[in-house]
Amino acid sequence: MGFLNSQLVETSKLPYPSSSYAGQTIVVTGSNTGLGKEAARHYARLGAARLILAVRNLEKGHAAKEEILATTATTTAAAAAAVKGSMAIDVWELDMAQYASVQAFGARVDDELERLDIFHANAGLVCPKYSTAEDNETMVTVNYISTFLLAALVMPRMKATAARFQGIRPTLIITSSGAHEHTKFPQMSAADNNILAAVNDPNYAGGAHWKEQYPVSKLLGVFAVRSIAKEHPADAYQVTVNLANPGLCHSDLARGAEGFQRVAFSLMKAAVARTAEQGSRTLVDAGVQGAKSHGQYLDNCRIALPSAVVLQNGEVQDRLWVELKATLEAIQPGVTSNF
Repeated sequence: MGFLNSQLVETSKLPYPSSSYAGQTIVVTGSNTGLGKEAARHYARLGAARLILAVRNLEKGHAAKEEILATTATTTAAAAAAVKGSMAIDVWELDMAQYASVQAFGARVDDELERLDIFHANAGLVCPKYSTAEDNETMVTVNYISTFLLAALVMPRMKATAARFQGIRPTLIITSSGAHEHTKFPQMSAADNNILAAVNDPNYAGGAHWKEQYPVSKLLGVFAVRSIAKEHPADAYQVTVNLANPGLCHSDLARGAEGFQRVAFSLMKAAVARTAEQGSRTLVDAGVQGAKSHGQYLDNCRIALPSAVVLQNGEVQDRLWVELKATLEAIQPGVTSNF
């Protein structure tokens, strides 16, 4: 009933973005379609100085850029920015299934951006069957490990922005999901330094428990954001890191679904899903929530409690954080010191 209330009642209450983003630089990953594209459209409409569309397919990214420009050209903020020559939309390549691509993107952010006010780690996926990318189950790689590798890589530019520009507190938003509540996370009983191995186990995740793999991949992200805030509390940190749940939306997230799964999901979306624009409001709102939202899970544009599995397993959170940092260090030594 809570899900239905959120989808059918709370959707109409989601605030339409109206803040000015004049002078700001914003990055949105996964922005050639769905939630990411609609969030980027809001930022363009509201006069962002520089907008980076981070996409896996450059052709589709440029098509999204042209569409965004065409639909925002007449808005007051966007028109004013264009007249001043201060608005730019760039399309950069980013493949979250490849650590080298993530590293190259992070280096480009540090080299080419003077400032970074808002970063949306929005790129994610649902896979129809077990596969691997970079020696992990693909959703674990994309939705978890690459997401936090990217967060670590862009953090220095965000901290530098806070130090240089008075009154600016940058925000890094991880697109989360209410699906994280739909698993009891049995892998947490694994021995120290073996939880990720259990999550990746094809005999478990790839078998009867496959339906829990996406929820688990999003649950891991909730634990990680809480760990960042635990290690770096808001009052001693220059950047806000939070999670935004956009709800069930019409998007390409489950584009690989097949057979009955595809039919069932399509019927559910037809009945209760938000539009991508409505869902994008939750992402944009997370960027203005401020320090109070550091480490928090946002649902319907309000700070909310994550699942009981998260709240009742602080020791598991700490163990996962140790594993995640070791994994990131193996990819790029020294990267976790950026947090």
